Amino acid sequence: MGTWGPLIAFCTPNHSYLLNTAFSHPQKSLQPPRNGSLLRLHTGCASFPKSIVFLKKRREGKRRCYTERQPQLPKQQDGRPAPGFPLQAQPALSAQRARSRGDERPEGRPPPPPPPPPSRDPLPPGCPQTPSKPANRPRKPPRASPPPAAPHRRRRGAGAEGGARPAVYRRPQDGGGGGGAAAAAAAGGRRWRRGRGGVAGPAPTFDVAVVGAGIVGLASARELVRRHPSLTFAVLEKEKELAHHQSGHNSGVIHSGIYYTPGSLKAKLCVQGAALCYEYCDQKGIPYKQCGKLIVAIEQDEIPRLKALYERGLQNNVRGLKLIGAKEIQAKEPFCRGLMALDSPYTGIVNYKQVAQSYAEDFQEAGGTILTDFEVTNMEMAKESSSESADGLKYPVIVRNSKGEEIYCRHIVTCAGLYSDRLSEISGCSPEPRIVPFRGDYLVLKPEKCYMVKGNIYPVPNPRFPFLGFHFTPRMDGSVWLGPNAVLAFKREGYKLFDFSTGDFLDAVTYSGLWKLVLRNLSYGLSEMYRACFLSAQVKQLQKFIPEVTINDVLR
Repeated sequence: MGTWGPLIAFCTPNHSYLLNTAFSHPQKSLQPPRNGSLLRLHTGCASFPKSIVFLKKRREGKRRCYTERQPQLPKQQDGRPAPGFPLQAQPALSAQRARSRGDERPEGRPPPPPPPPPSRDPLPPGCPQTPSKPANRPRKPPRASPPPAAPHRRRRGAGAEGGARPAVYRRPQDGGGGGGAAAAAAAGGRRWRRGRGGVAGPAPTFDVAVVGAGIVGLASARELVRRHPSLTFAVLEKEKELAHHQSGHNSGVIHSGIYYTPGSLKAKLCVQGAALCYEYCDQKGIPYKQCGKLIVAIEQDEIPRLKALYERGLQNNVRGLKLIGAKEIQAKEPFCRGLMALDSPYTGIVNYKQVAQSYAEDFQEAGGTILTDFEVTNMEMAKESSSESADGLKYPVIVRNSKGEEIYCRHIVTCAGLYSDRLSEISGCSPEPRIVPFRGDYLVLKPEKCYMVKGNIYPVPNPRFPFLGFHFTPRMDGSVWLGPNAVLAFKREGYKLFDFSTGDFLDAVTYSGLWKLVLRNLSYGLSEMYRACFLSAQVKQLQKFIPEVTINDVLR
């Protein structure tokens, strides 16, 4: 609002006034007229704060009496009126002035009418008295109307010149990309705002906005729109495609829930989620493999931990768990060596990016909107105004992206993955716990050597360390991943060794929680960094399970 406050106009039986007050000054309540008549609101504007200006139009069509202007008549070169136009009454001139002009009045012409009387409705006390304007003042030539503006053409995606809107996600078979047609259809009468001096256009309004189009955000949006079909939903994604980061950069394992503490929410969600994932893939025709998993003990001191893990899995109601010996291990994995193993036959693999895209299709078919290339940078509560107070109350949350574009919503859900802590801070909540990025470096088994691995082969986890260790993971495309080793990443979404972000790096190294983790696991962290630098050290870890693997059989 700045320093200008709301404009309030009220009308009394005698005069109409326009009051302009600023928010910085205390406001007095309006008192009704003493004769009992009701106040009537008018619209108008004021030229300076705290002023009282007389309204030009009185209520019920009454107008002020202004001095009538004489129309400007076309004249000849000698100053006389052009022929064909009647002479108008002119004010009386002195004989001297008439002779000097050569404009003697012919006899018998009626005298000019007297000037109009002053207005009977003087300005109220305290208002500046406006002097009357001369009657024969030449009129200014009319301004040329500006040329019509060229029709606005939206360009694909957000951030294009001319107020482009965020792209609406389309399924790949529909041609992808697209403009903001669905977003415009959802506009509730607002105008699209784009930074300073915004560009006209429909501003999308939604009941619920979900930030993040990974598998967690899409699954949440899909479930919400199924439970509340009468509401409008939107998913906001900063990338141009869905499931571009963590949902598309993982091993693709459908875990069965062995590792988690019995009775914890993680354990319950993992066990139930695995069953629901298989059921959903069957319904949608998404390919998956129930290849199973062996947690193999290669040393004697690992056997007690393996048995404790078996008991934990039973308490979590994991299906099909059993302990097997060395011969049964070779029956399932001919090239694997071990003393004892925990067999989880219902562990599987799937392409989670394909699952996420299926969630997006379900969400859009239910009426949801997905806006891509919309990086959320700010959230705030809408300020009520005289023109948009109704919408401001209905959609009070403003979500703004990095290009200055905005949407309005009633509720917002953040599922931003590696940026969850920063969005929590943007929304006014605490950024704790802070996210520190660690990159998992995988090796790839050469295609001609993939026959050595049939299912998932995992080591017995060490409870002193927060990582599972090196394992063999088959993929849906037929490849086999080996690893990972966990190293500190210099960028939150850096998937390569030399990806670097100054802001992300400083944010990580200045966080005290990182140094507590490093000091608690110093020896393990140094060994992980050593294996990340030397390929032979990683292959040596793999040979503990499959001795036939050599350094010539793997690729970085």
